[in-house]
Amino acid sequence: MTSNELVVKVADAKVGMAGDVLVTYGLGSCVAIVLYDATVLVGGMAHILLPTPSLAKPGAKPQKFPETAIPHVLEEMAAIGANSQRVTARLVGGAAMFGNMVPAGSIQMGERNLVAARRVLNAHNIPVVGEAVGGDFGRNVHFHVDTGVVSISSVKAGVHEI
Repeated sequence: MTSNELVVKVADAKVGMAGDVLVTYGLGSCVAIVLYDATVLVGGMAHILLPTPSLAKPGAKPQKFPETAIPHVLEEMAAIGANSQRVTARLVGGAAMFGNMVPAGSIQMGERNLVAARRVLNAHNIPVVGEAVGGDFGRNVHFHVDTGVVSISSVKAGVHEI
């Protein structure tokens, strides 16, 4: 089967079906939220930038934040056959990219993004079944919708799957 690569940019989200590969590059403190309904082979990915809209200018893209990106992706997935009761999640990113520049004792943006993503997923009763988070390095993500495999690559940690 030939795959169709769909690139998910920063503050963006995409949904795909079997044969699609959802890809995002250069995750640092941003978080890729990967949602998947394995029964119908429908998946989605959001590349969130900030934990809450209060940190952005009014009118920012809803895909920039977990509280608006996750419902958006779930709606798009449902439109092509997914059932939110079967959806699972995986999280990638949330690194502390500039840890030496942040005052001691403050919470890094990557960690804030992860907390916000987990809170919204929990509110939607979506279990997190895999993670590749934290650290101080960037990551690229390839989500193969036909198999459900999420492949993460980085210079520092190599390639692995969740």
